[in-house]
Amino acid sequence: MLKARLEHDAVYGRCLATTEAVQQGDIVVEELPFSYGPKRDSGIVCLGCYRYLDFGEDGDGDGDRCELCDWPLCGNCADVAGGDHRGECEVFAKARVTFAGNVGEDGVCPQLDCITALRVLLAKEAQPERWLEEVAPMEHHEQQRRANADLWHADRVNIAQYLRGPCKLAERFSEELIMQVVGILEVNAFEARTTQGYPLRCLYPYTGILAHNCVPNTARSIHPSDGYKIRLRAMVPLEAGQQLQHSYTYTLDGTVQRQSHLREGKYFNCSCDRCLDASELQTHFSSLKCGQCTEGWLLPKQPTALDTIWSCRACDNSSTSEEVRQIVDALQLEVNAVLSLEMGAKRLEEAERLLRKYKSLLHPSHYIATGLRQLLIEMYGRVQGYEMVQLTDQLLERKAQLCREVLKVLDHFEPGLSRARAMNLYELHVPLVLLAKSGFIASRLSGADLRSRLIEAIDLLKECVEILQHEDPSSQEGILCGVARQALQQLTASVEGLGNQLE
Repeated sequence: MLKARLEHDAVYGRCLATTEAVQQGDIVVEELPFSYGPKRDSGIVCLGCYRYLDFGEDGDGDGDRCELCDWPLCGNCADVAGGDHRGECEVFAKARVTFAGNVGEDGVCPQLDCITALRVLLAKEAQPERWLEEVAPMEHHEQQRRANADLWHADRVNIAQYLRGPCKLAERFSEELIMQVVGILEVNAFEARTTQGYPLRCLYPYTGILAHNCVPNTARSIHPSDGYKIRLRAMVPLEAGQQLQHSYTYTLDGTVQRQSHLREGKYFNCSCDRCLDASELQTHFSSLKCGQCTEGWLLPKQPTALDTIWSCRACDNSSTSEEVRQIVDALQLEVNAVLSLEMGAKRLEEAERLLRKYKSLLHPSHYIATGLRQLLIEMYGRVQGYEMVQLTDQLLERKAQLCREVLKVLDHFEPGLSRARAMNLYELHVPLVLLAKSGFIASRLSGADLRSRLIEAIDLLKECVEILQHEDPSSQEGILCGVARQALQQLTASVEGLGNQLE
């Protein structure tokens, strides 16, 4: 840790707070993972690089197996001495337990569920002090996990009993310890991606105990090219002694969806300011249009309760939570149907159609409408028939408007150094530049006006680069940072040249 200390909070339990005043962008925590490995419920992946392997119906794998233990390993990783697979390889080879290659109808290979847990157990033996001081105290919510009898039984059979039985580790690891490790991973692990973009999960003992808030004050970046080191930065300036808070759910979900995710996956209910406010900090991010009056919105009386009345503040109209749930579920089904379409003109046009349709049902900032806007931002300029060179001024204005509307929401829920903000700033600068140039060519804008518009785009790119410069260069965000930096240099040169012409 750098500028953080361990504390115990009456509500959050073990958590972290700043040791001193912190500026926006400062690193407050930096650590290497205790262990990492395949995601839970994955398909068959290489145990060295985590890319998907096609073992076919016969489960043969076309040679993508480790020569020593017979478990999944691609040809490239087989040539690397040691690597991530070395620890379990020794266990499997000694026990002579082979990989069956069975995959269920859901595409999941249950036999691989034991890998990451086994790696944590092996790391415990290699780093006993770090285990005792950092990992063992982490929450694993055994009682709540036992309540899900099917999942508990599957973990006990596929992981604990498998490792102690066929893998012959009964004398080294108790069933209780193995189930503790499974719980620690389930509750605390973060998803990461390799330099090639393949998903995995990592266990960070300090970052993993951060308190949750649906409006976080920290942002994390994981660097696969640096041993999956995680760096936690302050999104906004922080005072000395201020609690570090992160979001363990998607900030652009509504309160009901966030609460459900946290209850089911993290075993707690959130009571942050955003969750307790029916209007979600005056954004009306979950509010529905009142069906009885023209000005009112339906809001929940008790936002964090499973069953609560939704009432209009402008009239006496009200609905039950079940009625609201049915409306939202029906709309989400329509959105899912659009998401299932191939990336193309029809998908874009259907998203626009739904956005128009929902004007009479949802608050303009509702999370379903915001999600559709984000989808449209990503499609305008990229899909056939709507590529950037084909967009009319009207459609360029439309893309810019969509970006501004999403950015307005992000200002509330991800203030400061937000990756989502950076991505949308980049998306916004493109139509602004094209509109400025077309306006100048059509003599609607003077040279001074053109320069002013381009400077606005430069400011957007500067902020984009400022946010993304901390990302791993191999990540999607890191690559975009390079693209944005290049665009910034070119645009700055153009403005300087234009300035010389105007003098």
